[in-house]
Amino acid sequence: MTSTGRLEGKVVVISGGASGMGAASARLFAAEGASVGIVDIDGNAAHAVARDIASAGGRAAVAVADVSQEDQVRRAVAAVSTELGDVTTLFNHAGTIIVKPFLDLTVKEWDWLHGINVRSMFLMTQAVLPQMLTRGEGSIICTSSISAVAATPNEVLYDTTKGACHMFARAIAVEYRDRGIRCNAICPGFIRTPHGLHEIEALGRHGVDTSDASLAGQQGRMGEPEDVARAALFLASDDSRFVNGHHLFVDNGFTAM
Repeated sequence: MTSTGRLEGKVVVISGGASGMGAASARLFAAEGASVGIVDIDGNAAHAVARDIASAGGRAAVAVADVSQEDQVRRAVAAVSTELGDVTTLFNHAGTIIVKPFLDLTVKEWDWLHGINVRSMFLMTQAVLPQMLTRGEGSIICTSSISAVAATPNEVLYDTTKGACHMFARAIAVEYRDRGIRCNAICPGFIRTPHGLHEIEALGRHGVDTSDASLAGQQGRMGEPEDVARAALFLASDDSRFVNGHHLFVDNGFTAM
């Protein structure tokens, strides 16, 4: 993709930006002119992405944090802001999955996954939003999923977290629209990332048909991380300045069938 400078002058923070769709977005955002802060629990992978960005002439900072923990989130956002400047764009991307029959789930697993997938969005947004309000503008993107609207056996817990992400984005948009803040959700289908491949394998073990033929029938092909990154770029850029409270499905028609 040829750079068009669509994020020139923006300071973007991406939680979960060290791998998969988050890393693809970090690289693309930097190529489009943004300074990118990568907040991730995997410091080695985060620094590797930052080095890639720097070697391509971009600017990146890394903060290692468990984004389900308030004190770590506050420190991470403060460190990135000190290095790169006030945050103009937040990509709440951090998340993971548990695939397990409902009756086998534990309270500990329930709380853990909600902490990573949902609480992290609350904490990251609370930490960044004051900077955006001071500027009178900002864009927030939250990674939801097709699982917010298309339930899958053995994913009650995961589906529930993504349903919460879905409404979080819409509610933030409504509350802060008149103060210049946009908030949208991006909803990927099955994407060729460690997360996506693990999900397919785990569902298969539990008897769900995740064969190539089944996936082809649902969404034509496996999505690539860059497919999601390009959609996130649209939501991060001023091209979407009148898009607010939207759920953008990146699933090649999965949820339309």
